Amino acid sequence: MLMTMHFSQASADVFVPDATDTRCPTDVLAGVTHLCIAAHQDDIEVMAHSAICDCLDNPEQFRFGGVVVTNGAGSPRTGPYAAFTDTEMQLIRRDEQRRAASIGKYAIQIQLAHPSDHVKIPGSPGHTSVLHDLDTVLAACKPQFLYLHQPADKHDTHIAVLLCCLSALRRLPSGQRPPKVLGCEVWRDLDWLPDKAKVALDSGRRPELAQDLLRAFDSQVTGGKRYDLATAGRRLANATFNTPHATDQFSGITWAMDLTPLLTEPAVDIASFTLDHIDRLRDETESRLKRYSAD
Repeated sequence: MLMTMHFSQASADVFVPDATDTRCPTDVLAGVTHLCIAAHQDDIEVMAHSAICDCLDNPEQFRFGGVVVTNGAGSPRTGPYAAFTDTEMQLIRRDEQRRAASIGKYAIQIQLAHPSDHVKIPGSPGHTSVLHDLDTVLAACKPQFLYLHQPADKHDTHIAVLLCCLSALRRLPSGQRPPKVLGCEVWRDLDWLPDKAKVALDSGRRPELAQDLLRAFDSQVTGGKRYDLATAGRRLANATFNTPHATDQFSGITWAMDLTPLLTEPAVDIASFTLDHIDRLRDETESRLKRYSAD
């Protein structure tokens, strides 16, 4: 399907998996209810499996859309992919993300194809083009739920993409902002969050689909990163170790942090917001240790 939205990178890719959908991509995007904006190919499938399932379980009510900001050029590679150039890897990862979108029956998959440096250097022309592209996406849809990276993630590109998204969201008129924005774990778990701050995303549904989605990224799985096994293991561990005094409510959990206050209270600094959660963990830990100390 031809791209009718105008993005800054010539290699940007807009893919509507349903070949029978004759609408222009802008109209398809407008119907998305659950949107995930992620840094890399395969981040969506780690972060937002619960949202993908929500949309598959209620296809008449919900539609899932994905946005990948960077081009995948710097991904690690071994084995059969060891000799591939960055240019070749970009094409492979683009096609893998398309394959995942088809498997998960996404309404639309957009890949903005920016080099990672574009998101990491505020004020640069590349950074400005990232913000422009995010503005274009967010102006075209009004999702009920928006899934982003979480602000304590340890991957620099994930944090940079999150900050670009927050900047774009805060530029939207208040009535056009998503009512619920969640920061999801990828390169740092969120099981450390105090329980009252945790948002449990039901990621134990459709386990075969979960495996198929992650195995669509063969350049990663065969190339030395077993995201398919690790993600399933983390979801199960989150569900089992959620509480010591009750049976498991879900068969798999992805933890998320509610980022909506960063939009409803735009003056709140994201660093202070995140460090407040860490301080709560510190206070909770100190209180428990003192409660049972014999000294």
